[in-house]
Amino acid sequence: MSNLRLGVMGGTFDPIHFGHLIAAEAVAKSYELDSVIFVPTGNSWQKNSLASAQHRLAMTQLAISYFPDFQVSSVDVERTGDTYTVDTLRDLKGQYPTAQFFFITGADSLAGIGTWKDSEELWNLAHFVGVTRPGHKLEVPKSPAGAVTLLEIPALAISSSEIRAKVVSGESLEGLVPIKVLEYMDKHNLYRGNND
Repeated sequence: MSNLRLGVMGGTFDPIHFGHLIAAEAVAKSYELDSVIFVPTGNSWQKNSLASAQHRLAMTQLAISYFPDFQVSSVDVERTGDTYTVDTLRDLKGQYPTAQFFFITGADSLAGIGTWKDSEELWNLAHFVGVTRPGHKLEVPKSPAGAVTLLEIPALAISSSEIRAKVVSGESLEGLVPIKVLEYMDKHNLYRGNND
């Protein structure tokens, strides 16, 4: 187990959708990863979540149930205070001390990595894979040689904000989110303005 290659996909997942899953699958294939760990944020320092951390964690667990090589970690939900990538990676490094990590994030988010907490330490914790949708200019952030690679993912045209807007307007979410996630959203009446 000492040569594990693990993807880490952190995000608010508010809600998780097929774009996230397809991006993780593409990175896993491209980088020959043993598994991808999805890590929903607890309290994001950058975004305000509409659904609670527990709802977002539950939806992520339902979504990855279709993918045997994916798993979910609750480290960011269980930690108090704001969620920072460096803390996520430190915690996972503690659980898998000999693994090689590949942190998967949107190329737009990655462009601002210099502003992230303890950004210099990040390069020692993981290789960063910036995923982007076709047609968007790929900006490689200032980083050590070989620390960042970029990958185009057509399915990233899907966005969580678009999905939330469709819920409000009553439009179909078919093909955007896994059916188990859709059923969960309906059951808990998420994104209709009265979330817990």
